[in-house]
Amino acid sequence: MSSPLPPAAPARDAVGIVLAAGAGRRFGGAKQVAELGGRPLISWPIAALRAGGLSDIIVVLGAHADRVRAVLSGVEVVEVTDWSEGMSASLRAGVSAAAGRGAERAIVALADQPHLSGAAVARVLAASREGHPVCRARYGTIAGHPVALSQATFAAVAELRGDMGARGLTQWTPRDVDCTGLGATTDIDTPEDLAATAPGTTSPPRARSDATTLPPSGPPGARPSAPPGQ
Repeated sequence: MSSPLPPAAPARDAVGIVLAAGAGRRFGGAKQVAELGGRPLISWPIAALRAGGLSDIIVVLGAHADRVRAVLSGVEVVEVTDWSEGMSASLRAGVSAAAGRGAERAIVALADQPHLSGAAVARVLAASREGHPVCRARYGTIAGHPVALSQATFAAVAELRGDMGARGLTQWTPRDVDCTGLGATTDIDTPEDLAATAPGTTSPPRARSDATTLPPSGPPGARPSAPPGQ
C-alpha cells in the first residue's frame, strides 16, 4: 500500500482569494454559511485553496458579512460596500488586498463551489508560474475556477466594473489548464442544489461553465454567454 502524498508546500508568491460577497438571492439568503457535510459551504473552497498550497487566503465579503465572518478563521477578511455592483467589485477588492501583500499572483475561487479540489488549485498555480498572465481550470469541456491572475493583470483588474469579473480582461487570452477528474466547477445556487450534492465528489448535480467570468479562449470575437449572478 502506497503512503499518502505529502501536503503541498505553501506558495509564498501567491495569495488565494474567495469571492463571497453575493446576496444569494436564488438561495434565499446567506448560502455561504449553509451547512454541507457538517460545515459551512464557504469552508470547502477555502480548504481546497489550502490543500493546493496556499497559506495566505483572502475572503471578500459584502452581503451577510457579519454572518459569514462569524464562521471564518485563519483568513484575511476584506469587506466591500459596493458588492451589489457585481463580481467586479469583489474581484477588485480581493486583488487589491493581494497586491498589498506583495503577491505575484492571485488564485481566485468562488464561495459556492464545494467541488473545487486542491489538486486543481495546484495545477492552475503551476501553470501560472510558467509565466501566463491569466490561467483557468478546464474540466472536460467546461471552463471554470480556480482562476489565476498574475501581477501583470492587477492594474487592469482595478479598472473592472459591473458583473463582468475577469471577463473584462480582454487584453489577455486565458490559458486553459486541464483539470478533468480533479473536481468540478459546479455552484450551489438554490437549496435544491445543496440538497442534491455531496462535498468532495466529482459528480455534482449539474455543471455550469464559468468561462463567462473570463474572456473566451477560442478565436477572437467569440461571443461569451451571459454572466451568472452571484
